[in-house]
Amino acid sequence: MGVEIIKSKIRDVVDFPQKGIVFRDLTTVFKDADCLRELSDMLTAIYAEKGITKVVGIESRGFIMGPILATRIGAGFVPMRKPGKLPAETWQESYTKEYGVDVIEIHKDALCENDVVLLHDDLLATGGTMLAAYNLVKRFNPKKVYVNFLVELEFLKGRDLFPNDVEIESLIKY
Repeated sequence: MGVEIIKSKIRDVVDFPQKGIVFRDLTTVFKDADCLRELSDMLTAIYAEKGITKVVGIESRGFIMGPILATRIGAGFVPMRKPGKLPAETWQESYTKEYGVDVIEIHKDALCENDVVLLHDDLLATGGTMLAAYNLVKRFNPKKVYVNFLVELEFLKGRDLFPNDVEIESLIKY
């Protein structure tokens, strides 16, 4: 199938969530069984041999491919959520998005120093959400942290926020 076919199925929603934003809607990709399988295969090919022990998915669209990938590579899945959604003690980090300020949380017992972590979300725009997630994961002092997106909006230069030694992968680029 390939990246170009998957990319052609992404719906552009103009002026969402606010005027001037073109939202790259991946629900049109996720509802297609062949696309979903192809994305799963592509992600598995990248991460199967990296020794990942936990996939951390960022609310909410990181909860779609994150558990699928975790299952396929034999890793656990950890949700990173908005405030008040996790039932036990959490750490939290606030960040600025391209259209506002937000906070994410992770359970204090979600990871450990022996973990190799893959942080996953659907889209890299300005990078604020994933940088906050990265900072939270680094509190656990894991062996290694990888970062992955399905889509990257390269013109927003979100990857420039991360240290040079962080391995960042995006399947589809705009």
